[in-house]
Amino acid sequence: MTPARKVTLALIAFDALAVVVSFNLVAWGRGLIEINQPIIAALQLPVIIHFLGVYLIDGYSHRTDMLSVTYASLHVIAQSGVLLLTLLLTYVFIPTGFQLQSSRFVTAVSYLAIIPASIGYRRLLYLRIHAKDQQRYFLFLGNAASSFAFKTECQNCNMKQIVLAASHDTTENGTVPATTSHLPNFTEVEGYLEQYHGRIDAIVLRESSSELPAPLAQRLIELNFSGVPTYTLELFHQVYWRKIPLYRLNQTWLFQEGFQIAREPVFERLKRLSDIFFAIIGLLLFLPIFPILAFLIWVADRGPVFFHQTRVGRNRVLFEAYKLRSMRVHHEGDDYTREGDERITWIGKFLRNTRLDEVPQLWNVLRGDMSLIGPRAEWVKLVQEYERQIPCYHFRHLVKPGITGWAQINYPYGANLEDTMRKLEYDLYYIRFFSFVLDASIVLKTIQVMLFGKGR
Repeated sequence: MTPARKVTLALIAFDALAVVVSFNLVAWGRGLIEINQPIIAALQLPVIIHFLGVYLIDGYSHRTDMLSVTYASLHVIAQSGVLLLTLLLTYVFIPTGFQLQSSRFVTAVSYLAIIPASIGYRRLLYLRIHAKDQQRYFLFLGNAASSFAFKTECQNCNMKQIVLAASHDTTENGTVPATTSHLPNFTEVEGYLEQYHGRIDAIVLRESSSELPAPLAQRLIELNFSGVPTYTLELFHQVYWRKIPLYRLNQTWLFQEGFQIAREPVFERLKRLSDIFFAIIGLLLFLPIFPILAFLIWVADRGPVFFHQTRVGRNRVLFEAYKLRSMRVHHEGDDYTREGDERITWIGKFLRNTRLDEVPQLWNVLRGDMSLIGPRAEWVKLVQEYERQIPCYHFRHLVKPGITGWAQINYPYGANLEDTMRKLEYDLYYIRFFSFVLDASIVLKTIQVMLFGKGR
C-alpha cells in the first residue's frame, strides 16, 4: 500500500471516530444516553455526510496543504454545510422515531466540536509526515523544450517537487537547455531511479510512446504497478492540476469520452432544474438587502443601479447580462479591471470583493441564458479577439456560461490573453468532466471566495 493511500485511510478512520465520539459525548453530557449504551447505528448518516463534505474540498488528498488558512476556511465552510444537511435530512425527510431527532442541540454542538478536532489531527498528521519527508521529485521524460515547459508550469502552480528531466543533455540540477531536443535516454533514467529511489512521486511522459525504447517502456510498466505512477503529460494536468493543457486541443478533441452536460439531455435537464431552484432561493435571500445596496450605489455617483452588457452564451447566442453597477457611469480605459482601478466606486469595490455584484445574474439563470456554474460569460468584443488568437476557444461555448465556475475559483481574474488561455484550461476540464459532485465542490469554494473577499 502506498503512503498516500495509508494517509487517506487514516483520515477516513479518524473522521468516523471523531463523529462517533463527539455525538456520544454530547448526548451523554445532556443525559440522553447511558455511557454503556452508545449511539452507533443512527450515526451512519452524519458519518456519510461528513465524508462527503470533506471529500468535496479534497480533505482526503495527500496533495492538499492541510496547514494553509485556505484549507482551514474551506473545512469550516464544508462542515457548516454538513451540519445543515444533517439537520435537514434528520428533521424533514426521515420519519419520526430516528434516534438523532431527540435533540437538535446534540447535532449542532457535536459538529461544532468536530470542526476543530478534524482540522487539528489533519495538521498534526501533515506535520508528522512532512517532518520525515526528504525532497520529492517528478521525473519528466520528453524532449528538451517540453521538459523546460513542464518545469516552468510546476513553478507557476507552486509545486513542491523538483523536476528531473531525462534527455541526452540533462544536467545535474535537472534543467534542460532550451537549445536541444533529444529524446529520453534509458541509461540516464535508470540512474535517476536508483539515485532518487523512494522519492519520485510521479513519472511524467510526453505523449510520444512510440519513441520510447522497449526496455524503458517495460521498466515504466513495472514501476507503475509498484507504486510509482507514470502519467502522460495530459493526464498529469488532469490529475494534479485538474485542467486540460491547450497543446492537446484540436478539432477532434471533443470526440473523447466525457462531456456529459453537452451530450446527455438528462444531465442538462437536471442541471436546469437545480439552477431554477437555487436561483429562486438566491433571489429571495437577496431581496431584503437589495434596497440598501441600490441606495448606496446611487449615492456613490448618482448613477443607475444596474449595469447590463451583451455577453456570449451557449452556442454563441448573445444575451444581456445584468449586474449591480460597480464602476462609474462615465469611464474610459482598459477592457479589463486592474488592482486599485480608479473607475471602481467605493461601494463597487465591496460588491466585487463579495461577488454581490453578480447576484442580478440569477435573473439570467431563471431566463435560461446562464447556469449557476459554468465558464464565465464574456463580452462580445473580447470573445471575438480570443477566437482569433486562441485555437479552439469556441469549445467553451458548448455549455451555458455560469455565475461561478471551475476557472473562476482556481485562477485569479484574467487581465490579458495569457490569463485567458490559462482559465480556458480549467473551463475545458469542467466541460469534459462535469459532475454534480464537481458542482458541489465549486459551490463550497465560491462561498469561501465571497466570505474572504477575493473578487475583483
